[in-house]
Amino acid sequence: MPHDENRPADDPAAEGLRRSAAFLVDEALGFVFPAALRAAAETGVADALAAGPATPAELAAATGTDARNLYRVLRLLATRNVVAEDEQGRFTLTEAGQALRGDVPYSARSAVRMLTDRTFWLPAERMAHCLTEGTTAFDEVFGMPFFDHFARDAETAAVFHVGMAAMSDGENATIAAAYDFPDTGTVVDVGGGHGGLLLEVLRRNPGLEGVLHDRAHVLAGHRLEGDKEVAGRWSTVEGDFFTAVPAGDVLLLKRITHDWDDDRCVTLLENCRRALRPGGRLLVLDAVVPRGDAPHQAKTLDLLMMVSLTGRERTEADFAELFDRAGLRLSRILPTSTVLSAVEATPV
Repeated sequence: MPHDENRPADDPAAEGLRRSAAFLVDEALGFVFPAALRAAAETGVADALAAGPATPAELAAATGTDARNLYRVLRLLATRNVVAEDEQGRFTLTEAGQALRGDVPYSARSAVRMLTDRTFWLPAERMAHCLTEGTTAFDEVFGMPFFDHFARDAETAAVFHVGMAAMSDGENATIAAAYDFPDTGTVVDVGGGHGGLLLEVLRRNPGLEGVLHDRAHVLAGHRLEGDKEVAGRWSTVEGDFFTAVPAGDVLLLKRITHDWDDDRCVTLLENCRRALRPGGRLLVLDAVVPRGDAPHQAKTLDLLMMVSLTGRERTEADFAELFDRAGLRLSRILPTSTVLSAVEATPV
């Protein structure tokens, strides 16, 4: 509909467009909130609030920040129930905001820093490039693919791996409990990072042994050492899962396939199929994009994958097609109370 300055003020069509414009402007400002959340995570404000209510001046002194600007950040965070301001101008950390602390179990502080890191933030601004060119925006911004950049930038790689571990911590016990692992055998966590999921699986299944498989620099930060519940039941294997993976009875791929395009996924899945012992099962632990228009984290993560990597979040049909190409069959999908599902596959 063309713009018409002479349209009556009470025209329903004009009022609808005004509401639409106001809605879209408000949505366009949405990126400021994660920026404020990142600022709080970077400066440790939540940790400073652990002792109880505090004024912006007190928090600024504790965190080495500017009191006036810190107040402005906290004021916005309060609109989303991360913190709350009382009548005396003091802020408290809400129940929803507790995991922003770095000193609590299931801390999300590192995950927030990872998800708002420049490796995701800057390519997101170039999302139109993905639409016009049909490819990731990461290479255009950083001059090389995502994981190549990490190989050259140890500091950024550390932010990613520590952040991924933090993002997974709240999921691992739930996922380990959701699947009926065998009583005995070997579970291989392929690309398993710091081993949080494997640790939970071994704790819950004392008859199992585990193998944590990843690159050497990632395995250096693993968390299996020193846990008495799993002592003597695990090992680490360095390697590239696009070349080969260790043999096992259950192979786990948690938040791995969504990083890669279909062809690379087929190569990985073929390697997993070859590594499965007779009667073995492969578990792809990823978000499964649901049908319909309802909000779902998978739809947001999908665009994050689009701008910075070559992969995508997938539907049930997408997984079935990938498995078929790799000589596997989708046997069932087990939803969990997390955003992830256990997508089980067996050799054809």
